[in-house]
Amino acid sequence: MSQTFDVVVIGGGPGGYIAAIRAAQLGFKVACVDEWKNAAGGPAPGGTCTNVGCIPSKALLQSSEHFDHANHHFADHGITATNVKIDIGKMIGRKDTVVKQNNDGILYLFKKNKVTFFHGRGSFAKAVEAGYEIQVTGAKEELLTARQIIVATGSNARALPGTPFDEETVLSNDGALRLGAVPRKMVLIGSGVIGLEMGSVWRRLGSDVTILEGLPTFLGAVDEQIAKEAKKAFDKQGLKIELGVKVGEIKSTRKGVSVAYTSAKGEALTLDADKLIVSIGRVPNTIGLNAEAVGLQLDERGAIVVDAECRTNLKGVWAVGDVVRGPMLAHKAEEEGVAVAERIAGQHGHVNFNTIPWVIYTSPEIAWVGETEQQLKARGAAYKAGTFPFLANGRARALGDTTGMVKFLADAATDEILGVHIVGPMASELIAEAVVAMEFKASAEDIARICHAHPSLSEATKEAALAVDKRTLNF
Repeated sequence: MSQTFDVVVIGGGPGGYIAAIRAAQLGFKVACVDEWKNAAGGPAPGGTCTNVGCIPSKALLQSSEHFDHANHHFADHGITATNVKIDIGKMIGRKDTVVKQNNDGILYLFKKNKVTFFHGRGSFAKAVEAGYEIQVTGAKEELLTARQIIVATGSNARALPGTPFDEETVLSNDGALRLGAVPRKMVLIGSGVIGLEMGSVWRRLGSDVTILEGLPTFLGAVDEQIAKEAKKAFDKQGLKIELGVKVGEIKSTRKGVSVAYTSAKGEALTLDADKLIVSIGRVPNTIGLNAEAVGLQLDERGAIVVDAECRTNLKGVWAVGDVVRGPMLAHKAEEEGVAVAERIAGQHGHVNFNTIPWVIYTSPEIAWVGETEQQLKARGAAYKAGTFPFLANGRARALGDTTGMVKFLADAATDEILGVHIVGPMASELIAEAVVAMEFKASAEDIARICHAHPSLSEATKEAALAVDKRTLNF
């Protein structure tokens, strides 16, 4: 016997659970289907982000940062800490507790908003007069019917051809988050967000970490000036990053793994390591969705084809998040989830891809929104740039972290902010001001004229805006 709903959401990650909650707030009868399991086999909604992505990685980054500070920075504050040790099991246990708190929080939100939750894999069964039948396969089989379906099945880690993840020696982000001991030597392939964050965690804890990157430039999507500043900081920390390499044969060894590669200079080299983390991107997760049963269109990458408003080729079927085009970011998925729920209700949901912020939670943090200087040059835009270093910021000096800068890019004629780029302490928080400013089409002068608290890191934002007009006050 099929249960009938107005909206069924397949996937309980950031895009899915937020879409379900917003649809319920708008008065729809909503179901959300999610198959993630915790260690006990119970439901663990929240998708990759909550279970093996954003949330657990930040927990480990925080723990490792405390350890690093105790070993290398406490003395600067007059604090003596000797023989500092790390209990990896307890650190991983804390991370697991943080994850469970988020899982339980989502289940509570479903209950609060009257969203019916089904634990299992959701897939298309067939199209019917009332919309679509969704099969739920799990501990209990269910059949759901709804006129509106939102697919939010996320993405999976991409493996190297011929080198599958075993999550023991060759690790995805999943395995990298649950190591039981600090590897003596670690190799990462890919210097993107996951590579840099996981490399930072295990380097701080004592691992000898080398990152191999195929591209000739470091963080090519980041503003070049900001990327160079970040690279200098990582080099100083001892995080070894080799660019322009070509990875060759990867072999299991008695002690771990051997990675053969060709350097940018053409040298044939080999790295032996205890663990290998592969972080070369992610692929849309449409496996088991049974898209062919209803004729749902996928592209050559396996992503669901959607228009600018997240509509698929099927009436009443929508898709959001990592499983569609655009950046694979949790907050992008959330915004699309809200927008789709509102569009189903006849409202005008809004997502502005130009003001989606990006963050890398290393130390220093890297955050940006809008266009980079190289993008502006490529399109021939007339622009002004202004920068301000944290070295000249009083709060940063007090924190003992003066690495990096804030950079503003503004239209040469109108002064409208075109991009803001930050490398330094708390960049992930500081970037929010830039997002708000750009959403409201603010000028650099607008930020320069706003009073910022003193002493605060946000003063560097104001000063960078002043620098666009070459009138900084503290540098």
